[in-house]
Amino acid sequence: MVSPMYDEAQRGQESVLDDGSAGAPVGPASRWARSKRRLSSVDLLAVHFFSRAGRWRLGRASAVLISRLGNGWIYPILALMLVAHLGAKAPRVILAAGVNAGLLHLLYPRLKRLIARPRPFRSDARVASLSGVLDEHSFPSGHAMTLTGVLVPIVMVWPDCLSVAVGLLFLMGWARMATGHHYPSDVCAGAGIGFVISYPISVWALGV
Repeated sequence: MVSPMYDEAQRGQESVLDDGSAGAPVGPASRWARSKRRLSSVDLLAVHFFSRAGRWRLGRASAVLISRLGNGWIYPILALMLVAHLGAKAPRVILAAGVNAGLLHLLYPRLKRLIARPRPFRSDARVASLSGVLDEHSFPSGHAMTLTGVLVPIVMVWPDCLSVAVGLLFLMGWARMATGHHYPSDVCAGAGIGFVISYPISVWALGV
């Protein structure tokens, strides 16, 4: 379902396009505006779908727990796993992951302020926020970005854990949408930016 705010804005923009312009060619700006509205509509539909988990106690508790782990608690757990599995090689991987996380943590708040996209629960009253937020903007997802940056060097040194890493990213993405804090495009953009920035740093740091 599309939010009343979005539906009203869409009708208003379409009336402007149609008013006195029948038969006129549609320019690139108009096509881009329509494509952007369609993408926003699909984004919001996905949020409504995933946020249904909040109707049940187990789904709500799982989404909140995973989101809170993404606030930082998951990283000491991953570090302990690396020490147990990699032994003497672990500190170098942990250092690379820490550098990635630090740089991305400095970057994503600036991107959010620049783009200033409201979170889903701010744009549509039917979307509930299941927990508190660290800031008011949604694009890109800082949770997805920093988790990707941490997982990249881990997978490079420990390739057998690729499926687990992908599963963690999917769980984090689901949790961020289920809590009403992010759109799918926020999560995908966060993971993509995290990978593009962290991969070359990890290659350099690990000498792969």
